[in-house]
Amino acid sequence: MTFLELAKRILEEEQKPLSENEIWELAQAKGYDALVGTRGQTPWRSIGAQIYISIRDDNNTPFFKATRRPTRFFLRSLHSRHEPEPLPEPEFSKTLPLEAFTESDLHPFLAYYAFNYLKAYTKTIRHSTSTKKEFGEWTHPDMVGCYFPSEDWKPEVIELSSTIGNVAIKLYSFEIKKELYFTNLRESFFQTVSNSSWAHQGYLAAALISDDEDFLNELRRLSISFGIGIIQINVKKPSDTYILFPAKEKEYLDWDAIDKLAMNGDFKEYLKRLRIDISSKEVRKEKYDKVYPENDLINFRIK
Repeated sequence: MTFLELAKRILEEEQKPLSENEIWELAQAKGYDALVGTRGQTPWRSIGAQIYISIRDDNNTPFFKATRRPTRFFLRSLHSRHEPEPLPEPEFSKTLPLEAFTESDLHPFLAYYAFNYLKAYTKTIRHSTSTKKEFGEWTHPDMVGCYFPSEDWKPEVIELSSTIGNVAIKLYSFEIKKELYFTNLRESFFQTVSNSSWAHQGYLAAALISDDEDFLNELRRLSISFGIGIIQINVKKPSDTYILFPAKEKEYLDWDAIDKLAMNGDFKEYLKRLRIDISSKEVRKEKYDKVYPENDLINFRIK
């Protein structure tokens, strides 16, 4: 059974609009989740993404978006005999208002995601540590990260790659925003492009991303055109943070841009740390951003 077939079956049985999470929760309760061949770590996101694509690309799709904030889907065949009931505000806005956070507060959430899902060790880059006379707008990412193959590869492979001068680390660049809407999309996106050109992969991460269809289409277009990935940070359940649109991986690093970034004290220290850990083939975890347990993050800022 595909995710679309699963969603259609659940909506037919429940006879009411449902969110991607509700569809998956009901599928688990009914035992239908066992009928899906592959799931991944966030199957409800796969359900939502496939329904969105079906609505966008298939003129004969059985689905439509019945409500916004929260987004719930329904079937066209059932719409004529069902008037959706008034829906409550998203639980997120009641239990954990985003106003309680600043952009810097989101760094631990992204560090958690990068470590657990990208296998990357991150470092926050403070703009205040840049050389003042060289500092320019849109120069430094908010956070950088590195994936070390020594964490996964056999020692013999690491030795060989080092011998031929091809240590396959992967460097990430992250720009973090509290919210992404039409009003700040272009500035935020091109700030990310400017700050991330040096890395193998560049990402724009935000805790609240508009679900307006026109906005998402424009965000997708920009992501594809410039190769910048989009990360949706979930402050309520950090393990549900996910990549909305993937980044295009570059084969080579931009060393001129890296040299310019080295004007920043934090970034310079990060480069030194990478060299030491690559040479020693031992990653000193305590030298990077601390990765908090999920429960600590969930309780973060809740007083």
